[in-house]
Amino acid sequence: MVKIIMHGCNGKMGQVISEIVRNDDETKIVAGIDPYTMRENDYPVFDDINKCDILADVVIDFAAAPAVDSLLAYARQRKIPVVLCTTGLSPEQLKDVEETSKEVAILKSANMSVGVNLLLKLVQEATKMLAKDYDIEIVERHHNQKVDAPSGTALAFGDKINEVLNNEYEYVYDRSKERKKRSKKEIGFSAVRGGSIVGDHDIIFAGLDEVIEFHHSAYSKSVFAKGAVTAAKFLAGKPAGWYDMSDVIQL
Repeated sequence: MVKIIMHGCNGKMGQVISEIVRNDDETKIVAGIDPYTMRENDYPVFDDINKCDILADVVIDFAAAPAVDSLLAYARQRKIPVVLCTTGLSPEQLKDVEETSKEVAILKSANMSVGVNLLLKLVQEATKMLAKDYDIEIVERHHNQKVDAPSGTALAFGDKINEVLNNEYEYVYDRSKERKKRSKKEIGFSAVRGGSIVGDHDIIFAGLDEVIEFHHSAYSKSVFAKGAVTAAKFLAGKPAGWYDMSDVIQL
């Protein structure tokens, strides 16, 4: 039984994870951390992580960026691994994550979906075979409330592809600025914003008379919550280091 502290337990993702864990015989949330404590939970909730004295195997974090500083300090003090899902961290905070990973296990990924991370590996394999003769484009679609573009996941796909290509390819985000033919060594990004789309990603390899596409659709945020729980099971008991979901998804 993996004992979990849910950091940000009363947020949307915290509650989704709580429900998943209730139906999982291999995990249990033993404590929650959230400044809002009026929601009913089946575990004790602390408004400050430093007040939590309950022993656990791992922390799952889906909170706000300002709360990460205290979380990392707590992790170092208690020597407890952290599945770090909060986004929007500053360069200083990312440096702190790196330093903390020298003392405890930290798992951080651009996307917690098991399917997305499996696809990241498959796309890299495809790139090895196809990049020479195929143009590469990435199209992502999200809901109309998302403010950043392209998405972090789209960029993660681009980075994984470019890693195979010795980082020689240029990223192109807007083709309206210049009227010119597409260059060979580039990865194009397109972003669509509309409705309530949770998250769609297409990786397109377009060649002569042939197009090969990889596609992932997320129909609810529960896919990210399930990935976080899977990551927590993986991370519990691991030695210090910086891990990501590619370590969890072994082909």
